[in-house]
Amino acid sequence: MSYLARTLPKRVLTSSITQSIRQTRALSTTTLQSTPTTRTPRTNQTHPLPHRTYHSALHARLPDHSYTNSQTAILTSALTHVPTHGFSAAALTLGARDAGFLDVSVQLLPRGEFDLILFWLASRRGLLRGKVEEGGLFRRIAAEKGKDVHELSIEERVRGLLLERLRMNGEVRDVWQDALAQMSLLANIPLSLTELHALASDILTLSGDDAVDATWYTRRLAVSAIYASAEVVMTRDPTPDLVDTAAFVERRFEDRKALADKITGIGQYAGFGWNTAIGLGRSWGLKI
Repeated sequence: MSYLARTLPKRVLTSSITQSIRQTRALSTTTLQSTPTTRTPRTNQTHPLPHRTYHSALHARLPDHSYTNSQTAILTSALTHVPTHGFSAAALTLGARDAGFLDVSVQLLPRGEFDLILFWLASRRGLLRGKVEEGGLFRRIAAEKGKDVHELSIEERVRGLLLERLRMNGEVRDVWQDALAQMSLLANIPLSLTELHALASDILTLSGDDAVDATWYTRRLAVSAIYASAEVVMTRDPTPDLVDTAAFVERRFEDRKALADKITGIGQYAGFGWNTAIGLGRSWGLKI
């Protein structure tokens, strides 16, 4: 009995301590394993941006990713062959080979060569936004004008963005006229106009133009028309840095500004927008 009296408390105490240590370890292990999966740090939470309506002040969105991984791989590789082969089936086939696919894989692209054109347009919009977000583009534009970035007007930013987007076509300038011909085909016009409108909207939004008034649509139509007509001029511009195209853009902006200063009232703005739309269609070779 004396032996049990002396040893029992120690065993009970030892058992209690051991059990407590095991529970602590189990709790720590559970916490370490569950914390990363059950709770996300507030700073890492992401919320999808809503689709931008015409009056939204949100930043311009990146191009919609409407292609599968396989399609994106083929199109990305095909772009490297565009300067030599144009926006053609040959460029798509070579792109499929470079991406590790069989030649028949180009059938994954239902619109064929037009998908390659759309991919080029969307990817250049994404690159344009990237340059703005990095901050270097507006600094360069301001330096060229001898100003600080904060001194740039919205119109100067719009001109700079439009010219920068045109310069992105430099490597495909020799084949871009054929691309414009494909874009002007009746079946391709809706998507072509959608992409052009998206570019104009992005340019205005990235420039800081967030005004919501009766001229919202006409401003986008005007930028679209200037860009579309400048693309045609670009295909015939022999200068290495698109000097003639830049001069054309400057003249178009000055003409638009002079005309807009004389326009008053909703009806006149609507008429200006209609005439701009007609000019845009004619720039693409439409018989209107």
